[in-house]
Parts: sequence; structure tokens; C-alpha cells
Amino acid sequence: MAISTASYSASAFKIAIAEQDVYGTIEAAGGNAYHAIDVDSISTPSLNANQALDVRSGSRVLQETDFFHTKVGAISEISVSGTATTGALDMLLENIIGEAETSASGVYSFLSNASAQSVGSGATGQAGTLLSLTMISPISAMDIGFKDCVVTALSLSGDMGTEGGRIKFSATFKSGSAVDATQVTSVGAVDTAFTAATENYTMNSWVADYRQLVGVADVVMSSFTLNLSNDANFVGLVSTGYEVIARAGEFSATLDSTIKYDDKCQAFFENYLDQVTGTTEGVTKLNHQDALANANFGISMPKSVLTNVAFNEQAMMMLDVSLKAVGSGSVALVEVAC
Repeated sequence: MAISTASYSASAFKIAIAEQDVYGTIEAAGGNAYHAIDVDSISTPSLNANQALDVRSGSRVLQETDFFHTKVGAISEISVSGTATTGALDMLLENIIGEAETSASGVYSFLSNASAQSVGSGATGQAGTLLSLTMISPISAMDIGFKDCVVTALSLSGDMGTEGGRIKFSATFKSGSAVDATQVTSVGAVDTAFTAATENYTMNSWVADYRQLVGVADVVMSSFTLNLSNDANFVGLVSTGYEVIARAGEFSATLDSTIKYDDKCQAFFENYLDQVTGTTEGVTKLNHQDALANANFGISMPKSVLTNVAFNEQAMMMLDVSLKAVGSGSVALVEVAC
């Protein structure tokens, strides 16, 4: 057999996600539309297949009959990063926050009194709660398909010195269902509209009055990173994977930012040290107006506390400020608009 002379560019691979309606059924052509994510690069997912390589009694070497391997029961983890475009960001936020499909009108809220969430075998109408993810290969019928995916971590960031403050993302997906590494079913038409300028967001849309950290407005911001975490547990092992995905642990929202040190924020060290137990330090908001709105990227933490303040010595003195959203009754813990 002759060697293959074909070669493929790393940029020829794509990542696409689709809202999945039925637990256990990956979306494909004829199902919900796949949306291509504007990723910077493709990395190998953590497939975590279960193997036993222990040498058994009676031999000094691993015998082929001793080798054990199964992909059932493996929890796959897929990490991607790139530009936070509208179509993809809508699905990522909807999934990690757990809002019902189309209910948020572009503003996604996680409430302080939110209860545990779970979805499992036989569940239908799960668009938004579950995602299908496909790593699309330039080789025909060699796509890697992941079903029953949930977003467990999402970071949204911007830096005024990088791409003019364009909003970037990093997301981690998890799935407890068996992976299809030779997915022959075409994903159909993949929406690549992320190249349109209207799908991008930048930090320069935020106005001074609504650049607020713990109640202090008019801060001059250099960079920020919002981290959302909503981990998942997988239980009930069957031949196709796990029967139930449950989210019962802490949902956390933190914000790390670098701002100019001036008279607006000179008291942050004092504020950090003198915070009162059981009391919020103030509202944190990064937005173009007071209320978050569809088609405009914005962040709101109605109640937040300082978790760290530190000097950041650059050409001018800056401050690194870290915050965490705290809950109170039925108000939103965190809101994100896009």
C-alpha cells in the first residue's frame, strides 16, 4: 500500500456546537443547526478512556489477555478558546447558567436562590440544557462527536492592548456519554457567520458611569476576566455512558480586573481590609448603560465583595482587583448580556 501524500493545515479543523433536544442523541443534519465557534486553535480533548495495565500474577510482563479497555464510563473534557461571537456566546451562556431556550432575550441571569439542576436518560426538549459538539476534520467521515455536553466553566475576557479590547472566551465542556470518533453523519450546514463584524463585542462600548467595581464608578480599565463555574456530576452508569447529569455544587462568578490607580480607586486597599462580615461591598457592573440589554455585551453583579487588591507596576501604577459575586434572596447572582 502506498503512502498518502495528503497533508492538512491545523486551521482546516473546526469546532461546531448545536443545541441538543434529546438526551443521548447527537444532533446531526436535519436536527438543530450547528454553529461554528471562532476558535484560536484546536487541541486534543481529554477522552479519559478507562484502561487497566497492571501485570497479573504469573508473569513479569503485561500479557495481551490482561489488557482491559473501555470507553464507557469515561468523562470527556473538551476545552476551546477564541472570539466571543454572538451565536456561540448565546449557547454557551444559556447552557452554563441553565436558562430555558429563548427565555432570556439576550440577558442571562443566574439567581441567588437557584436550585440544583439535573437532566437524564429519556429527557426531551433539552435544547439549551444539553449541547452536541463536533470537532470537524478535513478528512471525510472522521469528525469526533460528543453528545450530552454541558459547559462547566466559561471565562470571558478583554484587554485594551489586544485586538482593541475585543471580547474573548475560554470554555470547558464535559460529557459522560460515549464518544463517536468516526462520526459519519454530516453535521450539515455549519453557520460561520461569526466572521461578521456585528457578531463581535469590544470593551470600548462601556461608558464611565457604568464601569463600576464594588460600587465605585468611573474606573479606567485595562483588562478584565469574568469566570463562571458550574460543575457537573455524572451518575448511573449504563452501556452508553451515564444516565444522569446533575449540577448541585456551587455556581460561582468571579471577576479579575486591572485598572488605573487614581483617586477613584485609591481606597480599595482600605475597602478590602474593612469589609464587614455578612454585608456586600457594592454592585459591580460593566455596561453601556444602567440596564443590561440584548445585542450589547455587559456584566452585572448586583452584590459583590473584594477578594484581592494588589499593585500592578507598569509604565503607570495599576491595580489588580479581584471580586466575587454574592447572593441575596431571589436577586440575580450574576447577569451577562450579549
